[in-house]
Amino acid sequence: MRRLFLLVALIGSAATVSAQEIAPRTKVAPAVRLTVARARRLVADTMKALNAPGASICIMKDGRIIWSEGFGFADLEQHVPVTTQTRFRIGSVSKPLTAAALGHLLEEGKLDLDAPVQRYVPSFPQKAYPITVREVAGHLAGFRHYRGAEFANQHHYASLTDGLQIFENDSLLFEPGTKFAYSSYGWNLLGAVVEGASGEPYLQYMTESVILPAHMTHTVPDEPDSLVPSRAHFYTWSDSMHRVLNAPYVDNSYKWSSGGFLSTAEDLASFGESMLEGRLLKPETVHLFWTSQHTRDGAETHNGIGWFVQSDSTGLFRISHSGGAMGGTAFLVIYPERHLVAALLVNSDHTFTGATPRIAEMFLDPAR
Repeated sequence: MRRLFLLVALIGSAATVSAQEIAPRTKVAPAVRLTVARARRLVADTMKALNAPGASICIMKDGRIIWSEGFGFADLEQHVPVTTQTRFRIGSVSKPLTAAALGHLLEEGKLDLDAPVQRYVPSFPQKAYPITVREVAGHLAGFRHYRGAEFANQHHYASLTDGLQIFENDSLLFEPGTKFAYSSYGWNLLGAVVEGASGEPYLQYMTESVILPAHMTHTVPDEPDSLVPSRAHFYTWSDSMHRVLNAPYVDNSYKWSSGGFLSTAEDLASFGESMLEGRLLKPETVHLFWTSQHTRDGAETHNGIGWFVQSDSTGLFRISHSGGAMGGTAFLVIYPERHLVAALLVNSDHTFTGATPRIAEMFLDPAR
């Protein structure tokens, strides 16, 4: 009982333990400092209400960090605080990273978005209908999502292509192009497309074409057998027991390209900024990927290639992607017209990353 009390006490105090204040290399206006104070209270209060062990947030405006801070604990048992260098599981925020690799291949002339996926992954079975890379990238291909315990996979796959066996022989849910259905398995296939188009292993090509150019110095695959400095411990919330538990063991080797990376909030913000600045892709490629696709009957899907395409309550254009992994959640949002990027990471599946746009919008007009 005493052990449970100590754990609850740790969780309750986690939101008040901050590992880093406003980045010291950054000078900000007084109005921004007031906004940071308001946002910090919101994050801390929400963490306490949801029993979130740890979180990290980064806000970039006009190419510079105006707020970067860690909250709570990366490891509850060892009392290790979250810092701005803590690496979290980013789940499906891995998809925009893979999209950047697809864009790079497109610009190199090595990828045709309207080619059948078998051009790049010949081993992938033919279906009742042809399926293009563009349809897969827009969740229009008819592939299914996770079933049963697949999300908690513990089997190690030697390659992304080997991991395709989980779903490759399943029938399509619908004729490609006729409906939108979110599928991480489709993006696993796109990882294999990257390999086929580039002639390089997926992780190697990602490092060369995306991670290094975007200055993502703390972004790595979530290898379960490797020692990864500053990797957070991951947690899950038990509704029945009303307490935080260690997240189950998981091996994400089958889905590097759809949900397998570790990263920091600052790295994700740097990635978003690289997209805005044109460090990764040409403006016309970014525009293409940030434009909603449509189903065959003309309905907008609000999903481009690797990104959700939406507007906020005021009509301001924004690009985003959320992510969920075993014991981790993430959100990355970009407001191109305001040159603002926000990233929020949490080491729990009992999360509040969906509030990231709300927090980011506080910085659109900090004097407000």
